[in-house]
Amino acid sequence: MRQLTAIDQFITQADHVLRTLSGGQQSAQRPSPAKKIQASDLSSEEARHAAGLMRVNHAGEVCAQALYQGQALTAKLPHVRAEMEHAAAEEVDHLVWCQERIEALGSHTSLLNPVWYGLSFAIGAGAGLVSDKVSLGFVAATEEQVCQHLEKHLDELPAQDEKSRAVVAQMLRDEARHADMALSAGGYNFPAPVKGLMTLVSKAMTKTSYRI
Repeated sequence: MRQLTAIDQFITQADHVLRTLSGGQQSAQRPSPAKKIQASDLSSEEARHAAGLMRVNHAGEVCAQALYQGQALTAKLPHVRAEMEHAAAEEVDHLVWCQERIEALGSHTSLLNPVWYGLSFAIGAGAGLVSDKVSLGFVAATEEQVCQHLEKHLDELPAQDEKSRAVVAQMLRDEARHADMALSAGGYNFPAPVKGLMTLVSKAMTKTSYRI
């Protein structure tokens, strides 16, 4: 297998960005957990709220794609780069599942996704430039934040919206596994103050994505 040139890598990254942000060009490796569940009647307010929560989750997956791609681009060790690319592939499932659910609820993905992608890619690439240990630690800390949001959404979703709840529950299991994987691979366990700062940034993203 020939080694990719800088131009090849740029084209590959550009294609990935377009696929992530356009939505329709992505395909999941696993079927959505929602497909096995019969739809329930939701009031207009319940559907709006569920769509807002799933829009937040979708924006989080856009961030995850960008984060992993940025880290894979600058990772120093081949096995770390491979881990990042594998995790990004799994996150595509979440991205597609969330978009399908949002559309079924009659809503749209966040208009701010290009902003979230750009910022997350820069953070991921920067972490990778520092060291693989920091890069993996950032993955673990980020996934920990995501798990907290998903647990909260399971509490906030309408009880009868079993389709959205099934998607979120499976995402929660996958994200927890990604966090464990990153730490097991040698990731740095960030101190509480750093995680606290990440929580503040995360709250700003979730509040805006819920509405926009």
